[in-house]
Amino acid sequence: MADEASQPLLKFTGHRHLTTRLILSTLTGRPIKISQIRSSSPTHPGLAPPEVNLLRLLDSITNGSTTEFSMTGTTLVYRPGLITGSAEGLGASGGVIRHVLGKECGMRGVSWWLIPLCILAPFAKSQVNVVFYGEGVVTSATPSGDVSVDSVRTAILPIYKSFGIDRNIELRVLKRSCAAKAGAEGGEVQLVFGHQVRLPKTLHLLNPGRVKRIRGVAYAVGVSGSNNARMIDTARGVLNAFVPDTYIFSDVSSAPLISNKDKTNPSIKRKAGIGFGISLVAESSTGCLYSADLASPPEGGTPPEDIGKQCAYQLLEVISQGGCASKVAASTMLILMAMGSEDVGRLQMGRDVVGSEEVVQLGRDLVAFGASSWGLRDVMGEKGDGSEGIVVSVVGRGVGNVGRKVA
Repeated sequence: MADEASQPLLKFTGHRHLTTRLILSTLTGRPIKISQIRSSSPTHPGLAPPEVNLLRLLDSITNGSTTEFSMTGTTLVYRPGLITGSAEGLGASGGVIRHVLGKECGMRGVSWWLIPLCILAPFAKSQVNVVFYGEGVVTSATPSGDVSVDSVRTAILPIYKSFGIDRNIELRVLKRSCAAKAGAEGGEVQLVFGHQVRLPKTLHLLNPGRVKRIRGVAYAVGVSGSNNARMIDTARGVLNAFVPDTYIFSDVSSAPLISNKDKTNPSIKRKAGIGFGISLVAESSTGCLYSADLASPPEGGTPPEDIGKQCAYQLLEVISQGGCASKVAASTMLILMAMGSEDVGRLQMGRDVVGSEEVVQLGRDLVAFGASSWGLRDVMGEKGDGSEGIVVSVVGRGVGNVGRKVA
């Protein structure tokens, strides 16, 4: 313990990529200090409410983590502990963690919490079973760029199978909700991640293949189910010309009820999280996944036909970027490759995906946490100019799961 306490702090600045740095700190056990968090903002300096809530979630699934804030919240010192999962005390059976997202967290979709939790879950001591509830739970896609719960379930969780992690993983939508203008949504989501491994398998994914089928989910919350039919019809009108095997499910649910906060009659509840949206996932012949999703804006005024058509075009754009990993799933795959066994894994990615700010900064942060630099090599297409994409070679760090016994 004395050695851990004497570890030097890794220092970063700014609020961007804060989530990734917290994940890498928790996985590697390296304490970090992040300063100048929105220090130039005159109205909202320091950590935002969703970021504070994420730190509470990390504290719930770890044992021994400590977090220190400055008076203004612009400086954060995080010392990670052991990832215990949902274990109750010292019991190995594991319980259920009920994690509340307040109204102030409604600016982000619940996938903003789910994706980091899924990265940490395979390295936990016992299974991870977390229920997200509260007025700030948004299960749909959001204007801030967060994907929907359906995209996490159909386009990100299946990726773990490539790393030898595929058992007892389930993401349930107990109550659907869409982003609301008033900031009160009231959805409910449960993540059960029961497959913990010592080390993720080394990944070699070099052939994107050709798209063979498209699946999707259209959802309507508190509005007429005809909105789903209109979105599905428009999206199929675009996609059927490319892939005949296109099937989009329809999910119609009632709006969640939240307290009206009327002191004279506290039993009165009102509807929240009303809206509609669609999530699409394309699967290639080699198992690569490409996703896109879109939901009605909180202020309304957008017809379902526009949502369906725009989402279909978004999916075609993601497919056109090429590679074996879309931008949504790239960070998850690269982190798992870096944390895996000490071998070289290879992943072909589109040039636009490799060149995105998130992936470039992830490569720099991994080096800061002690991982090896990536190797990049052009994939020669028919023109011989490397237009097919880039092969990223990642050497595993062999961090592994210290909480899991070796069988």
